[in-house]
Amino acid sequence: MARLATLTPGGRPHLVPVTFAVDGDVIYSAVDAKPKRTTRLARLRNIAAEPRVAMLADHYEADWHTAMAAPLALLAQRYPHYRAHPPGGPVIRVQVERWTGWAASAG
Repeated sequence: MARLATLTPGGRPHLVPVTFAVDGDVIYSAVDAKPKRTTRLARLRNIAAEPRVAMLADHYEADWHTAMAAPLALLAQRYPHYRAHPPGGPVIRVQVERWTGWAASAG
C-alpha cells in the first residue's frame, strides 16, 4: 500500500491510499473499481494541474482473494486481486527523480 500526495489548486495537500507497482524508476498506480462518489477524482484533477507528486510506500501483505497491458500487468503481478478484477480507471505514472527511505532497527 502507498499514499499518493498531490496539491490542490489552492496549494493544500491531498493524500490518498493507492495500490502501486514499480518498474525501474517508474511507479504505476491505477484507479480501480472500488466504490467512489465520482469518477472525477481529486487526485487526477490535482495531477493535471500540478504533476509533481510524492508517494509513501508501506510494507504490503497480499491479503486479497485469489489491457494498457504493461502497467496493469505489473499491478496484477503485485496485487492478486487485480488478476480477476483489473482496474478500469486511468493509470497514474510517476517518474521517480529521487528515492529515499528509512527502516527501524530491532536493536
